[in-house]
Amino acid sequence: MARAAAVAKPPAPPGRRRASATPRRLPYLLIAPAALLMLGFIAYPVLSVFYYSLRNYNPTKPWRNGFAGFDNFVHAFTEDPQFWGTLTFSAKWVVVEVGLQLLFGLALALIVNQTFVGRALGRAMVFSPWAVSGVLTSAIWVLLYNSQTGITRYLADLGMGSYGTSWLSDTSTVFPAAVVADLWRGVPFFAILILADLQSVSKDLYEAAEVDGASRLKQFWHITLPHLKDAIVLSTLLRAVWEFNNVDLLYTLTGGGPAGVTTTLPLYIANTSVDAHDFGYASALTTVAFVILLFCSIVYLRLSKFGGGDK
Repeated sequence: MARAAAVAKPPAPPGRRRASATPRRLPYLLIAPAALLMLGFIAYPVLSVFYYSLRNYNPTKPWRNGFAGFDNFVHAFTEDPQFWGTLTFSAKWVVVEVGLQLLFGLALALIVNQTFVGRALGRAMVFSPWAVSGVLTSAIWVLLYNSQTGITRYLADLGMGSYGTSWLSDTSTVFPAAVVADLWRGVPFFAILILADLQSVSKDLYEAAEVDGASRLKQFWHITLPHLKDAIVLSTLLRAVWEFNNVDLLYTLTGGGPAGVTTTLPLYIANTSVDAHDFGYASALTTVAFVILLFCSIVYLRLSKFGGGDK
């Protein structure tokens, strides 16, 4: 024991221990300013919305401003039929758009993943609509749907329909017209993510399946689709949140009309805050939308077992 004590090193001085601990903390110290700045930009608006949701706040009617408690929430759930109508349309919009975008995006990804002449150009054409902004997309489709110079004019020249028809002004055609416009921009998002995941599928799996006599359909069902599970779950979740919060395209195309049939909950919130200046009630509606999206996202991820690694 005496020999062990003789060779034992003396404890490091406190200054040296602090110096050795500094390199471990250095990465966190370097990212701390940016992290605090991002936290401020995210936390302050969120907390402000929660704060104003409990108040009556309308700059044009300052005599009514003050603490409201849960009155804004009670009004939304029990006294505002437009809230339920916009929420129902938002759900319909999300289900239809995300479902169709997933189907068409998956089909396009499978096509451009094949080897053919001009594949690079084909991929560029497929992905290009995703680079167009929402407002510009709306402007393009407003021109296409114009009753004087758009699609309906050429269809009327061919004897299909009548002149002066506007699909965006008819309650029976405005929804499919808006769906097609958003599909043009949303499908490439799914195609990009799914194609990126398709690149990582081993060719050996398909060769082994062909040797075993598996058809193309069985290969897709048992090899391709399980491998794409996480990419599909993530892309559908992200796109569902974006479609729920979609304001620019519908606002530019229809303005929520005709007769309010294309008004989503976020568009209703925007009109309530910007047009009616009722920021307290708009904050309450925003809080409700946040809770709905958070709850649905958690349930969706739990049910889909995202990240389970069972490819």
